[in-house]
Amino acid sequence: MPRGLNGANLLLRKAPQRAADGGNGSMKVGAAIAEIMKREGIGILTGYPVNHLLESAAEIDIRPIIVRQERIGLHMADAISRVTSGETIGAFCMQHGPGAENAFGGVAQCFGESIPVLVLPMGYPRRIAHVPPNFNSVTSMATVTKSAEPVTLAAEVPNIMRRAFARLRSGRGGPSLVEIPTDMFNEELPDPLDYTPVKPVRYGPDPVDVSRAAAMLAEAKRPVIYAGTGIHWARAWPQLRALAELLGAPVTTSLGGKSSFPEDHPLALGSGGLAIAKTVRHFLDNADLILGIGCSFTETNFGVAMPKGKTVIHATLDPAHLDNNVRVTLGLVGDAALTLDALLAELGDRIREPRDSSATAREIAEIRAEWLQQWAAKRDHDAAPLNPYRVLRDLWNTVDVDNTIITHDAGSPRDQLSPFWVARTPLSYLGWGKTTQLGYGLGLAMGAKLARPDKLCINVWGDAAIGFTGMDFETAVRERIPILSILLNNFSMAIELKVMPISTEKYRSTDISGDYAGMARAFGGHGERIERPEDIVPAIRRGIAATREGKPALLEFITSKETQVSRL
Repeated sequence: MPRGLNGANLLLRKAPQRAADGGNGSMKVGAAIAEIMKREGIGILTGYPVNHLLESAAEIDIRPIIVRQERIGLHMADAISRVTSGETIGAFCMQHGPGAENAFGGVAQCFGESIPVLVLPMGYPRRIAHVPPNFNSVTSMATVTKSAEPVTLAAEVPNIMRRAFARLRSGRGGPSLVEIPTDMFNEELPDPLDYTPVKPVRYGPDPVDVSRAAAMLAEAKRPVIYAGTGIHWARAWPQLRALAELLGAPVTTSLGGKSSFPEDHPLALGSGGLAIAKTVRHFLDNADLILGIGCSFTETNFGVAMPKGKTVIHATLDPAHLDNNVRVTLGLVGDAALTLDALLAELGDRIREPRDSSATAREIAEIRAEWLQQWAAKRDHDAAPLNPYRVLRDLWNTVDVDNTIITHDAGSPRDQLSPFWVARTPLSYLGWGKTTQLGYGLGLAMGAKLARPDKLCINVWGDAAIGFTGMDFETAVRERIPILSILLNNFSMAIELKVMPISTEKYRSTDISGDYAGMARAFGGHGERIERPEDIVPAIRRGIAATREGKPALLEFITSKETQVSRL
């Protein structure tokens, strides 16, 4: 019996009838929702049964991907939206009651990272939808969605779905939720389905403010550009580069914005998270003007702190972000691409030719070289147990970086990977961190592979993260999603060692154990445990070869309890 199915809803075992009725062209509710999804370009529906939408979707060739737990399905849908810049919307559905309850964390993660995902929970029958303790997704998830609406009338399905997609396609990203009560699936729309896909709407900043911003940028002596996730959603990569080169201004990014500016460019500072490169801190602290573009400036332990007392131009899609955590000198509200286009046009009359940036580039190179030298012993470590920095250095040197999509996980993998991984092409690094749920990276890698099957898709996680979502490596095997999973296993919650010394000493509370390469093989994937430095690169090559043959690979590197991160 499916999880959560009890005597009160045994009638739900019967699948909904086929879409068409006796001849008037109307459709059942489930079929109509699936058809609208297809018209909106959705080709994959991740989910966990029982939700009758899975059958309705499959009937019209929307591929259902069944996960082992709800959160992973949402993470996969999240990545589908991310790596397509929202051109394809990720979608997830789940059972009412326990399925919806268990999905809450994944919805919250999408909300925290501003990711447009269509969330489609079943709901309890309408007559008991608001009777405690029944979980009502509309009311319970209202705080972590852009919109949340139930289907209560079949005739309203086109309107409800249109509203959901309008929220998904325009404005700041975030999940939209449509709850389908169990007693609605077989109800018929009174008329043939009339639905036209929603067109995205963009908006730009006030021209007067653009002119003021251009004047401020032209006059600044040491401007720094801080680029956020909005660059990816607007596909504003060429404009960002053009502005940086015109101004001769160095560029840093948030974790979410990482890869929006080529990090091998002479003006690239790297990304800013909990761990940052020395170049980032140096140039932000010595800037006379900071332009934040496509970012929220949200205060978080997992982002770079902005120095106080600076002149700040904040260009953002959401006006609610202005003067929120950072005091703003001038605000520009609008799509990042439209904003950058407007700034470049205004600056054209003020700066005729790109400024000489050679001195700035030399300053960046000198500081980066000094910083990398400080980390050379760890990145070049040549003994066992392996140092995670050495593993990640070898990973970057072995893969085809420009044809790879990689993501970190929460905790040590994030801080060990993000400062040193040089991302050169847009959306080749999926960064995140405003909320940091362990195990997020696995679903992101799987979703990225579904959306971009030509790319090598990698998640980097630790032995704590795999404890949260590791069972879904079986999903990768079963659903034929050949990702490369890099596991850094130190048999410990290493970053907790400093804050849990007594419980560790007395009870070994931070110890973890497991043979995760063996787990991968048991699931039918490629699994290897690597313990010697000379075996790192050959194992990575074998893992890549396995993915090319269609098999997910998990490489388990036995590492030291490394706790040092690049915090400046």
